[in-house]
Amino acid sequence: MTPDVSIVVFAWNEAEGLEGFLRELEAFVARAPFSVEVIFVDDGSSDGTGEIAKRVMPSAIHLRHETNRGIGAALKTGAGAASGAFLTFLPADGQIPPETVATLFSATPEKDVVFSVYDGRRDDGAHRSLLSFGVRALIAILHGVHMRSDGPYMIRRELFDPAQLEADTFFLNFEVPIRATAAKLRTATVPSDCRPRAHGASKSANLRTIARVARDLFALRLR
Repeated sequence: MTPDVSIVVFAWNEAEGLEGFLRELEAFVARAPFSVEVIFVDDGSSDGTGEIAKRVMPSAIHLRHETNRGIGAALKTGAGAASGAFLTFLPADGQIPPETVATLFSATPEKDVVFSVYDGRRDDGAHRSLLSFGVRALIAILHGVHMRSDGPYMIRRELFDPAQLEADTFFLNFEVPIRATAAKLRTATVPSDCRPRAHGASKSANLRTIARVARDLFALRLR
């Protein structure tokens, strides 16, 4: 039987707080009024993240990259193994409550993609905020798309084709709305919550990632 929703959980060195988040996710899946499969993608962790995930949530599909390839690569790997009617993604850092999946799914009737916007201020630090602002500004200039998508999104699985998506960085989460707008897909937007990080720090706002995101942004404009 086809699951209603496939949740791809992506992680890179999130061992410290992972068990608590996966227990929360497992409880959500058990009470959800729709069927769910969970796909866990370990993006080349070196701290035992994958082993913890297998122990805590053995019912999930577990995949691993031997090296850290980026958020976009992890999402594409997870999507390639998904079988649900709809597809969504959650970071393993615990900032996005699993209940957000139910909020997204509630808006899917007659929609192709459901985006979310944070209903409060997200405190990720100045570097991450500046990076996000810069990417959004460039998207508006290069693609004419004014982003209204902050948090996770849910998309009909057949519309998320890893072979057609180029970005391996977190820019993939911007590429999907850009492509959805260009294709005139049926969309909805719902509010979502974002909790402060309980452990560790964001890994997105470093110079290597910023350079790769800039490359992905301009490459999409040229295609």
